Amino acid sequence: MLCKLAWGNVRRAGRDYLVYLLTLTLGVTVFYACNTISMQVDIAGIDEEGLAQVMGSILGDLTYFLAGVMAFLMVYANNFIMKRRKKEFGLYQVLGMGRGRVATIMALETVIVSVVAFVAGIVLGVGLSQLMTFFTASLFKTQIANFHFFFSVHAFNLTLACMLVMFVLTLLLNLRAVRRTKLIELMGAERRNESIKTRNPWIAIAIFAVGVVLVGVAYYRLLRDGFPLTATDSKLQEAMNQFGITTAMVTVGTFALFWGLSGMLIKLLQSLRSVYWRGLNMFTVRQLSAKVNTVCFSMGVIAMILFLAITSVTCGMSIANVMNENLERYTPADMSQTYIYYTPETLDYYKEYVNPSEADRMVLADSTVDLYSAWHGDPWHGDRKGKSADNNDETGKKVSIADVAGEHVQIDSYLSYPLGGSDPSVTPSEMCKTMGEKLPKAFGGSNADTMGLFVTPASQYNKLRQMMGEEPVSIGLDQYLLTCDMGGDLCDLYTKYMAGGHTLTLGGHELKPATDKSDKDTAAIANSAMSSNPGTVVVADELLSQLKLQPYSSSLLVNYKQGMDTTEADESIKYTVLDNLLVDGKEPGSWGIFITRSEMYTQAAQMNGMISYLAIYIGFVLVVACAAILSIQQLSNVADGSRSYRVLAQIGCDDRQIRHSVMAQQAVFFLFPLAVGLAHSFVALKVIIELVSTFGNMSIGGTVGLTCAIFLAAYGGYFLVTYLMSTGMVQAAIATRYSE
Repeated sequence: MLCKLAWGNVRRAGRDYLVYLLTLTLGVTVFYACNTISMQVDIAGIDEEGLAQVMGSILGDLTYFLAGVMAFLMVYANNFIMKRRKKEFGLYQVLGMGRGRVATIMALETVIVSVVAFVAGIVLGVGLSQLMTFFTASLFKTQIANFHFFFSVHAFNLTLACMLVMFVLTLLLNLRAVRRTKLIELMGAERRNESIKTRNPWIAIAIFAVGVVLVGVAYYRLLRDGFPLTATDSKLQEAMNQFGITTAMVTVGTFALFWGLSGMLIKLLQSLRSVYWRGLNMFTVRQLSAKVNTVCFSMGVIAMILFLAITSVTCGMSIANVMNENLERYTPADMSQTYIYYTPETLDYYKEYVNPSEADRMVLADSTVDLYSAWHGDPWHGDRKGKSADNNDETGKKVSIADVAGEHVQIDSYLSYPLGGSDPSVTPSEMCKTMGEKLPKAFGGSNADTMGLFVTPASQYNKLRQMMGEEPVSIGLDQYLLTCDMGGDLCDLYTKYMAGGHTLTLGGHELKPATDKSDKDTAAIANSAMSSNPGTVVVADELLSQLKLQPYSSSLLVNYKQGMDTTEADESIKYTVLDNLLVDGKEPGSWGIFITRSEMYTQAAQMNGMISYLAIYIGFVLVVACAAILSIQQLSNVADGSRSYRVLAQIGCDDRQIRHSVMAQQAVFFLFPLAVGLAHSFVALKVIIELVSTFGNMSIGGTVGLTCAIFLAAYGGYFLVTYLMSTGMVQAAIATRYSE
């Protein structure tokens, strides 16, 4: 009997349960699909070592985040249903039904809705996980050779356990509500929500104006100062403090906007008398004013969450795209090994801050190392015969670079000041002064400016070009060429400088540009995730030998022998333990990064995949959460105002006017937080794009379009469902005979 009654209640109150059912179904779908990532990686044919485990671990941690969001939305939606059904449960008790049996009916209804949502969510989740497999393959640029349908028992069990926990939580809250609520409260629940309170419009307008000013000033400060990442070490703390002030201003300003929104709307529309007195506009404005007052805080929170969601998704996927586009340019060889020389600054730092005894083992580098010879075990330092002990792998096996190396080249980088000096003679700041321009904010604290540009010989640069299939460039004794693999504004700066015919001065030698543009395609001096060359001046070898500049680094770039298996070559040298190089018993530097092209691609694939998944996963969950909260709030508002809509119908307002009023109210509540969130996002993205341009041109057009499409599908779907449910509730209220 009770089961039949519960089933009938669910069918009859289907509209009340629709948002609850939709939210729970979407939660189950995303929860299941994202917990199948390890199987997706396997079927997609991605064999990068540890990738499935890494992504599975990260998304596994996010499982708790999604579970928490689902639990909150489930409880939030359930409270709305309880509010709508209080009078009905009160009638059950008036008719003699005990609270235990009422609680049983509630429990059965919750079971029915949860089972339907779980089954529908699992079915959709299974389908989504199959589609995500192809998305995963596209992220990692692989082809699915043997696709087959799959079902994850682990993901199913995890989803079921999460649902059971949330079901028990919801049930306990419902039972608690029935047990503590008096019968008179249940019967009079509808009327207690009808009071309308409005704020003083002039005070509200003043607060709204304050919010606009705060947000505007915050925008200006962020566009002017950028993110603290662009600050130098000495100014980092001050930059962080200023950024904190900016963040506080935009947060307070956002909440002030929504607090004063009601008064602003009243005064704005009242000034437009022809609009204010038309149809039900006056009623609509009064309803908006009253409801905004009660939900201004939640609207501010939703706007900030939408801002975080939009920014994280757009920025994350755009950065992943930049990395993909520039990957080939950043990996010029099958493998690279870097050696970093000690400079006067390095020695001073170790003596003062690290350990003076360690500094005693160091010697200031006055010339570069022949890395190929050092790795081979041969003397590498000319007349001084620098010594390198045998190089072995972790097992003690002798390793020789000659076993795998085909063509190779060493790129020596020098600082733009003589031995023992400290002040760089070539910097982007000086270039900007010469051209009468400002240095872009993103480069103010970069190595390209604080350390100055590097200097490298033309012979090594041309050998690198030949190894990459490019023609050599002729550079005379009185000429220079600028190279940079970062792209974006910095590379454009160098090109503009050379195109303008501006000269450079090195060691008293005035140099003119060899070409009219900088090189960015063959400028990478080592395999790197983002970039390795923020700016290098290529000069003739004869000139470089005269300048006697301070060595900074050497990079050995090696392509494997023709026809040699890449995997085999990688494995033969990747675990090499290189011994310290010694000159007269002291170290002129230390070994830097060793990385192969295949390893670089693997790391990039892992990074891009994780960034994209995290961005989409978190962004979608946050948007659905915001839309669900707004939807439930609006349905509650319609339920509270059911008596008002009934009165409007009784005095002769037609259905079209009432529907338009409902549409206008809900459009304000849905669109205003979205508009504020989008405004915050566009300003933040402008700053982020400028920052990321340090590493390459960041194109976000396609990403923004995709992000907007996904968000609008979820957000707009909830708006449509909310409107349809609201009109149904209004029609039901109008059809009910009104009595006091």
